[in-house]
Amino acid sequence: MIRFLLRRVVTMAVTLLIISALVFFIIKLPPGDFLSNQIAELRAQGESASIAKAEFLIKQYGLDKPAWQQYLVWLGVMPGPNGFSGLLQGDWGWSFEYDKPVVDVVGDALWLTLLVNLAVVIFIHVVSIPIAIYSATRQYSIGDYLATFIGYIGLATPSFLLALILLYYMNRWFGISIGGLYDAEYAGEPWTWAKTQSLLSHLVVPTIVIGLGGTAAMIRRMRANLLDELGKQYYVTAKAKGLGPTKALLKYPFRMSLNPFIADIGNLLPHLVSGSVLVSLVLSLPTVGPILLSALKSQDQFLAGFILMFVAVLTVVGMLISDLLLAWLDPRIRMGGGR
Repeated sequence: MIRFLLRRVVTMAVTLLIISALVFFIIKLPPGDFLSNQIAELRAQGESASIAKAEFLIKQYGLDKPAWQQYLVWLGVMPGPNGFSGLLQGDWGWSFEYDKPVVDVVGDALWLTLLVNLAVVIFIHVVSIPIAIYSATRQYSIGDYLATFIGYIGLATPSFLLALILLYYMNRWFGISIGGLYDAEYAGEPWTWAKTQSLLSHLVVPTIVIGLGGTAAMIRRMRANLLDELGKQYYVTAKAKGLGPTKALLKYPFRMSLNPFIADIGNLLPHLVSGSVLVSLVLSLPTVGPILLSALKSQDQFLAGFILMFVAVLTVVGMLISDLLLAWLDPRIRMGGGR
């Protein structure tokens, strides 16, 4: 198991290194950058003081150097004007659009994004697993048809459209706003118990909106997997030997049907970040999605680069978790990886 874990960790590190290079050079592909464009605008307006500040930032972060040197400095493996100060040293760089360190821009947004993602993942599994088991064990019943119908509706409804509908009718019928992750009066305020309560109450709507599509998809897939497993000989034999239907279901078919979903954890976490940008914009959620969209549009390379690396870390960590869970559920995977 130790060799299996070490191999996965090494693979994760190499993957992140390759992704960091791709992220940096893809961001650099469009002509110009934020500061160069800003200097051109300032020169047209004749603002010499702001031009001097922008030129200072260009030299400060080595943006006048070749792209490969900029990448190594950003990564933290090559000294820049301030020595070794990059991602590996915990220096996330400067956001030119917000004119402050990246850590200050994404500070709360990072953990709020993780909180929303965690709530969505829990919602998807808590809701979909019991419905899928009920639907599979009562095939062609009214409940099965109802779950199938609701699943198709969930798959066909865009999350941002559902968010718009809820925004409109919640305000029209009840006179309340469901936007944001806490009441407007707590914006910019330190975290207190009252603000935490407001956060928990506002977390319900985005969790349902973002998680509805994933819940519907998981119900359909898990129902199909369970039906396939329930028809196999080992399940029939287990019941014939006196094992109760519920115990036999949970011990064998249910466990086997979970494998594809555990393997999908690596794709689920980053998908929740990138796939919920429109929902975050509609509901005014203070997560990293809208910040990333703004950074890409303005070519704020350090801010965009860090957020994309954050998504990459979510991906590889999710893949590591799924590998470990699969190895725990299926010893054949662990034994094969240890050879």
